[in-house]
Amino acid sequence: MPVTKVQPFLPDNDVEKSWKSRLFPHRLELLVAACLLLAVAFFFSVGLGVGLSCVGRFRCGSSQKCVASSARCDGAVDCPNQEDELGCVRLSGRRSVLQVQRRGEWRTVCADNWNNSLGLSACKQLGYSRYVESSFVPQNSIEEDLQSSLVSLDTTQSDVIKLQSAAAFSESQCSSGMVTTLKCLECGSRPRYQTRVVGGNLSLPGQFPWQASLHFRGEHMCGGSVISPLWIVTAAHCVYGFSNSSLWKVYVGLTEQPIHAAQSLAVRKIVYHARYRSRSLDYDIALMRLDQPLTFNGLVEPICLPNHGEDFQEDTKCWISGWGATEEDGESSVVLRSAVVPLISTRTCNQPEVYAGHISSWMICAGYLEGGVDSCQGDSGGPLACHDPSAWKLVGATSWGEGCAARNRPGVYTRVTTALSWIRKQMERDEAQKND
Repeated sequence: MPVTKVQPFLPDNDVEKSWKSRLFPHRLELLVAACLLLAVAFFFSVGLGVGLSCVGRFRCGSSQKCVASSARCDGAVDCPNQEDELGCVRLSGRRSVLQVQRRGEWRTVCADNWNNSLGLSACKQLGYSRYVESSFVPQNSIEEDLQSSLVSLDTTQSDVIKLQSAAAFSESQCSSGMVTTLKCLECGSRPRYQTRVVGGNLSLPGQFPWQASLHFRGEHMCGGSVISPLWIVTAAHCVYGFSNSSLWKVYVGLTEQPIHAAQSLAVRKIVYHARYRSRSLDYDIALMRLDQPLTFNGLVEPICLPNHGEDFQEDTKCWISGWGATEEDGESSVVLRSAVVPLISTRTCNQPEVYAGHISSWMICAGYLEGGVDSCQGDSGGPLACHDPSAWKLVGATSWGEGCAARNRPGVYTRVTTALSWIRKQMERDEAQKND
């Protein structure tokens, strides 16, 4: 049975209340009401063009309206909350190659006609408020699957808000022979961390500057990862049933609990994946949007999100960190601890003697099959961070396991590359609302 790694500090009566609120005290009445609502929705769907199925069409998530597939990423808003124009830009491969969706296909953006104004528009569509830089690399130097489908941009428009509206000319070859890479945030560095030999696995200031401590009603409950000045990634099971943002505080730049000299920020809103289910712990991803932006100072820095299509190989050595218990059913740690764990393939983790097929595409395993090193209660939502040649990247968010550091029971983490599209859409929607 999957066990989450939330710090179990809540009083028994609060836990009981949280679970009671999720039960259905009047199952029969609710079932009848649900059937009636379903019948009414189906009846009206014929006249409204809102079907229970959108086969061959695009479903607008907020209204359940269906629009033509060709309306997706065409630069014109057709859904009430712009869902058809969200997630139309992405960064791909190890070099952060810019791609835009056009006519149902992802196309790499040629460097021809590129300018900084387009860069800012692209960054806003990725959920960032700023643009750092773009660069041009030879078309034949990027991953082969990114070379075959290309697009050049029409820069005659005076104000390009959505990059897909400028994606005018499909190409098989960029005339310049160059494609565009993009950077929207300085991330994945540790400018204040100085390596030195210390005993045990205690973390030093600046060693994991993206680590956040999420406090519910004044107590550490889960970990999180800073991914921008306004956004924290954590696990859905940390906030499921506890999504009143006013009861949470985010602390960063600390290595010890209780808090000393740490930045403290209020939470404006919490969003978790709509498909999250506590029984399977699939889609175990959530975001906290801070009320005010963080100040990056070396002790607090964002970790990079991975790019689309980035592959983190089995046995890659990565780091986990948190204030969780140092042993199963033990007390939480007062100091930030860390450990190195290798990534484990889904095939290995789904073996009968390990997790017997319970690992989905939304999950990634890390740890040692012989046991001994693992995340534990209180570490939930915290980072599984891997270093590529250029930067630290967020590969996973601590999700669940069976026991702590037990044999054939490695830690299971939400796979960030799978959650990436969902994360970007939440950030992009928020950025668009700021500009309305």
